[in-house]
Amino acid sequence: MTAPLHDTGAAETAAVDVAAGVPAKAIEGRSPWRIAWVRLRRDKVALGGGVVVLLLVLVAVFAPVIVGLLGHPPNDYHEDQIDALFGTPKGSWGGINSDFLFGVEPVNGRDVFSRVVYGARVSLLVAFLSAVVAVVIGTAVGIVAGYFGGWIDAVVSRVMDLLLAFPQLLFILALISVVPNSLWGLSGSGVRMAVLIAVIGFFGWPYVGRIVRGQTLSLREREYVEAARSLGAGRFYILFRELLPNLVAPITVYATLMIPTNVLTEAALSFLGAGVKPPTSSWGQMLSKAVATYENDPLFMIIPGLAIFVTVLAFNLFGDGVRDALDPKGAR
Repeated sequence: MTAPLHDTGAAETAAVDVAAGVPAKAIEGRSPWRIAWVRLRRDKVALGGGVVVLLLVLVAVFAPVIVGLLGHPPNDYHEDQIDALFGTPKGSWGGINSDFLFGVEPVNGRDVFSRVVYGARVSLLVAFLSAVVAVVIGTAVGIVAGYFGGWIDAVVSRVMDLLLAFPQLLFILALISVVPNSLWGLSGSGVRMAVLIAVIGFFGWPYVGRIVRGQTLSLREREYVEAARSLGAGRFYILFRELLPNLVAPITVYATLMIPTNVLTEAALSFLGAGVKPPTSSWGQMLSKAVATYENDPLFMIIPGLAIFVTVLAFNLFGDGVRDALDPKGAR
């Protein structure tokens, strides 16, 4: 006797379960964001980068509390920790001891740990806010250019090309030299930070705008956009209810990859003297001061350099993981 072509055991079992009154298990749908979260959880490297990013944000937010528990005020001098003859920290390893976890600065003896913690505030604040400025402007301009096309698209594209070719670093250096000490109700380092955020964000939006424009050119021809247009939907409804939600993923990915670039830009400008004013702490400013004392106290350069390296690496790893998780072509 030959075997049946189809196994009827599963069907008979299901029929018995239904007959017995046992409800069948419903199929649970998953949203794209839930699918992305499942993918991201599988990427241990990206999760590690995300944990480091979260720790850095917490350090920046709770800097006064952390310094109060583990350090000293960042602008206090500790001459007793400095060798009067050579101007270098007493002891080995840059003066590291139980009171000064990262040692002290040469010559003036300020707590390196406290200044690194407060430097995280400056770097992350400038990086985050400038990224927000670039994303907001780039998204608004890019989606309008991509959807309307024609002369609007041509003008916006030429403006983006012009800004991408503009020497950003030289412009910021020239601008900082003429900015007054008081502006927009701010003074000192507040003015410098506001100018850095505005200029870095302004020169960063064309990168976001190009991506949003390209995605919009593709999305505006999709069936759901045509369906909304055929039902009488207005342009603003299509822009904000149909196109913008589908642009969240690429915008999120590019924003996470833009932040480490902004951290490096702020550090470079502070290194060149165009960042926040002393005595406000900044990682780039610490590196600039460490150049003169590197031979006698190399640790003073290594610590802020490692802070920049770890921050940029963590954001890049997390950004790469987010990009892979939001990739619609990835395996589910």
